[in-house]
Amino acid sequence: MSTARRRLRNAALASLPKSIARPAYDRSAVAPGILHLGIGAFHRAHQAVYTDEILSADPTWGIVGASLRSEETRNALRPQDYLYTLATRSGEGERLRVIGSVKDVIVAEKERPGLLAATGDPRIRIVSLTVTEKGYCHDPATGALNEAHPDIIHDLSAPHDPRSVPGLLVEGIARRRAAGLPPFTVLTCDNLPANGRLVKRLLERFAALRDADLGKFVAGEVLCPATMVDRITPATTDEDREKIADSLGVVDAWPVLTEPFSQWVVEDRFSAGRPHWDEAGAEFVSDVEPYELMKLRLLNGAHSSLAYLGYLAGHATVSDVMADKDFDRFVRGLMEEVTPTLDVPPSTDLAAYKTALIQRFKNPALKHRTWQIAMDGSQKLPQRLLGTIGDCLRLGLPIEHLALGVAGWMRYVAGVDERGGAIDVRDPLAARLGRIAEAAGPDAERLASALIGVETIFGKDLPAISRFREAVTRKLGSLLTKGARRSVAELT
Repeated sequence: MSTARRRLRNAALASLPKSIARPAYDRSAVAPGILHLGIGAFHRAHQAVYTDEILSADPTWGIVGASLRSEETRNALRPQDYLYTLATRSGEGERLRVIGSVKDVIVAEKERPGLLAATGDPRIRIVSLTVTEKGYCHDPATGALNEAHPDIIHDLSAPHDPRSVPGLLVEGIARRRAAGLPPFTVLTCDNLPANGRLVKRLLERFAALRDADLGKFVAGEVLCPATMVDRITPATTDEDREKIADSLGVVDAWPVLTEPFSQWVVEDRFSAGRPHWDEAGAEFVSDVEPYELMKLRLLNGAHSSLAYLGYLAGHATVSDVMADKDFDRFVRGLMEEVTPTLDVPPSTDLAAYKTALIQRFKNPALKHRTWQIAMDGSQKLPQRLLGTIGDCLRLGLPIEHLALGVAGWMRYVAGVDERGGAIDVRDPLAARLGRIAEAAGPDAERLASALIGVETIFGKDLPAISRFREAVTRKLGSLLTKGARRSVAELT
């Protein structure tokens, strides 16, 4: 990338090519109204874009982002006045748009006092989250707060210096209460079942452990609407940065890539007002659960299964996987197993929704890496695949495709690919899962039994069902002896 190019920033907006969309409002007039925890690519391709759309009409909803671990995002965006480019890609080409809704980024580990001060800012009325499943410090199998988590232990002993998301939110709520300010609305935008109820339960429990009266306050006064979010956002590469810089004529250190499709369904329960995101295409509803279950099981369940099995078969991206006709048939079969477990929203054309998902997976412009999607599988498996399997078993329905997805995860976390190479398994339980796989060896029955015994993933009920154990063990045996390609081909 040319070092002679200027950097994207406010002063450069007027000189961008006319084809590049940019903020249609005065950024200097925008005030912070949202504190967002976990300002990664997904948030910048999704909620920040909806917010960018409504700032012309109401500039009181600017975003202060918080990076909970790394300072990379802050370091990339600060020299750009927190502007960044959204690149929307499809088979028809690429559209670029500069987003201006982010006002500031705080690095939690280095600027914790500033982050805590932001939670107490009376202008902040919503604290939103995209911290991924592992950020909630909970047991994915039960949904309960993991009280043995090191960050939770720390935060209960040092509540004014929190490290965890529950600790940070409760400390912010406590500070506002002490100052006589109303609590902010907690808006989780992560792919978790009943995500609003989950985060409310975690906050209530943490607050009660910290102080019984504070626990009652959180239970009675803090609102946590449920949401369903959907937009595929692959990781940005240096090649992407170079291409976007060529189009802009200036350097953007961290653009984000996405697809044309975007969906956001939000339970309409806010304690201190909300942006009119509906004017930007969001849907405000009284019950998010049918939308959420449909998306988690059809999109996310299929995505994870394609990632594990596709990676094992040697495919680098989801579009590569979907170019294989056997995998195309596999994902359609998996969706057919999922469908009877859904309570489909009345206005939804389910057949059209599934067809659209297939086309999104096939989008050749996204280059969404199977390795990226496979991350944190221990946290994702319960809601993406295991809950569906439990419902199918109760209804006496087939689970062959779903079981192969679970077996693909088992084969993947064992840490060695089909060519004998090491897999870089990124997961909070990676070390534990690796030890289990090493002890079990390449024996399907021993490996499946040992992994199914991890209660924080599989819970207590599902492992007791022989039909589930037998199906997963059989599929894992096929993967170990025949490989992913042949196992998928034989099933389809």
